[in-house]
Amino acid sequence: MWSFFNRRLEEVLGAAMLAVMVTVTFVNVIVRYCTTFSFAWTEEITINFFVWVVLLGTARSFREGGNLCMNLLYNALPRPMRLVCYLAGIGICLLFFGALAWTGTLEVLDEIDLQATSESLEIPVWLYTVGTPILSALTLVRILQNAFETLSARSW
Repeated sequence: MWSFFNRRLEEVLGAAMLAVMVTVTFVNVIVRYCTTFSFAWTEEITINFFVWVVLLGTARSFREGGNLCMNLLYNALPRPMRLVCYLAGIGICLLFFGALAWTGTLEVLDEIDLQATSESLEIPVWLYTVGTPILSALTLVRILQNAFETLSARSW
């Protein structure tokens, strides 16, 4: 069970969120064109789920080692310099997603303190924004997992 979640968590969650987004948007389009009524809350759901899907895709990309890189310059470097560049890249990514998780957590705590609610559904806004620190933390874990595998295999 752990192996499944370790290898397929992002795909399962992303597919479920995309299914919800597509269904909600499709229903709204049908209702809007067949009647004079429109669901205002569909935009709220799809925009927030889109942010979550992007962060899930980022975590998956780091897990698979499929993130964007500049191979031409990297491959031209001697092996010791490749290690330095690889570690610098890992450090920068860890700093960025650590800062994103930290500021996302601060935002969620502020929204809880302020009891902010969404405009359409009037539910607590922190339910939408809690995905940012959680999925940023997942991305941090995936970066570290991939870095450990890469450094263990000495394949930088």
